[in-house]
Amino acid sequence: MKASKMKLGISYIDTRSPLHSLNGITKFVLFMAWVTVVLTTFDLRLISALILVGVGLLRLTRVPFAAYRSLLMGTATVLMLNALFMFLLAPQQGTEIIGSNTLLMSLPFGYSLTSETVFYLLTITLKYFSMFPIALVFVFSTHPTEFAASLNRIGVPYKVAYAVSLTIRYLPEVQKDFVHILHAQQARGVELSGKASLLKRIKNVSRVLGPLIFSSLDRADEISNAMTLRGFGRHISRSWYSQKKMTATDICWLIGITLVTVFALIKHLVEQQAFWYPYS
Repeated sequence: MKASKMKLGISYIDTRSPLHSLNGITKFVLFMAWVTVVLTTFDLRLISALILVGVGLLRLTRVPFAAYRSLLMGTATVLMLNALFMFLLAPQQGTEIIGSNTLLMSLPFGYSLTSETVFYLLTITLKYFSMFPIALVFVFSTHPTEFAASLNRIGVPYKVAYAVSLTIRYLPEVQKDFVHILHAQQARGVELSGKASLLKRIKNVSRVLGPLIFSSLDRADEISNAMTLRGFGRHISRSWYSQKKMTATDICWLIGITLVTVFALIKHLVEQQAFWYPYS
């Protein structure tokens, strides 16, 4: 594993897309409404629609695919492993939830694969994956300071909003420190590639995480001292440089988001069976 090729984080990228021009409140409401709809549905039709819309919005940000390709591959790998372990721990869960049993294949050690289980695992995996595109859209198109201003505008105390802004802002800096420390340790002969055993690599990781934690604490102390010297927190309210006004486009987006969210919640409350299965 080469440290120069490590790209672990994502951050705001200004591509001047239509989504970048939206108010931070609109994008925050979109993200929260999206998560609400995903958490309250097990309907594969609605989940598939969310994925298609999310991919469309992600393309609308004009962020190159290379910026999130590794994260996409990592997310897909984790979700597939999650589906595998769900099957190993509860192989009949899909059959129990749907209420039917259509055997597809008999497997060793008493396992049996049914179409209900396959459909259940597919629904759960896509349900989790449907939040991936909108999370990238929110991060790529929302400046940390703009997001903090939006939080403060909807009632979050500005101290909390500013703390969130600092956290998002300095995640890329922590990533850079990690890569620099990793380079330094590798120059000293610390092996973190596949050439070393797993236990040795785990032990050597502590030589990277230790300096990274201390450097992060030093940076936090410097920021805290600088904010204290400038009188941060003395006043009840504050102004924001990156605060945007709500436009007609934002109002249209908010109306559309509200309608879709209300429809999804009504659908969830009215349906007798939350899990949709086409052959039931």
